[in-house]
Amino acid sequence: MTESEESGGEETHDRQFVVALSRGLDVLRCFRANDAMLGNQEIASRTGLPKPTVSRLTYTLTKLGYLSYIERYAKYQLGTAVLSLGYTALASMDIRHVARPLMQELADYSDVAVSLGSGDQTSMIYIESCRGKGALTIRLSVGSRIPVATTAMGRAYLAALPEAERNAVLDQVRKRHPDDWPRIKLGLERALREYTQRGFTMSVGDWQSDVHAVGVALTNPATGAVMALNCGGAAFLLSRERLEDDLGPRLVAVARKIEAALGRR
Repeated sequence: MTESEESGGEETHDRQFVVALSRGLDVLRCFRANDAMLGNQEIASRTGLPKPTVSRLTYTLTKLGYLSYIERYAKYQLGTAVLSLGYTALASMDIRHVARPLMQELADYSDVAVSLGSGDQTSMIYIESCRGKGALTIRLSVGSRIPVATTAMGRAYLAALPEAERNAVLDQVRKRHPDDWPRIKLGLERALREYTQRGFTMSVGDWQSDVHAVGVALTNPATGAVMALNCGGAAFLLSRERLEDDLGPRLVAVARKIEAALGRR
């Protein structure tokens, strides 16, 4: 099977698109915050790539330092080259330094978690997170991934994207979750209406049954990059009424303050 046949996607029609590079990045992207190690079979399952292709990619990425091979387990973990890139990217993000004090203030008030995330295909990746003092605060940290379509953060992000970009993301979601798509679509349509009316979205048990959250998008005036904030925690701590009447409006105010501060830099 050729590389083009393996890709099976629309990108093969783009002469500027390097399929091999895309597949290598897909391998790196499939590692999650709670994954200590992954084997070639697990990577193949997550990426949808044939195992022989995965074996060549993991071999190459290991040679380059982006993966480390643990011989005892015959599995891979992310290498120091990935960590170096990640920490460099985080350190260069002014928005984290601007946002953190405002996020922490809301986390202390709400006694739950407030996080900032950026979109990555069908996921949101946490780039900053602040926790309240409560023992039941959700333990998601920088680097954690959450779904874009069923979470408050992801829905707010989608609501703020230009229509063509939003549709491209939703097409990926539909292809990855064909059986759940009708339910996901209904939730998204409701969330987009809420965002238009209130300026924030909610996820009330849509992602996980015991998690409630509110989300707001923000745009970096300097770069035009769309990101999103959420404020979420255990369902019994965050009723729909508290999200709608208190934390939603407060999170909107935090987002606008962050945007204003970035605009002055």
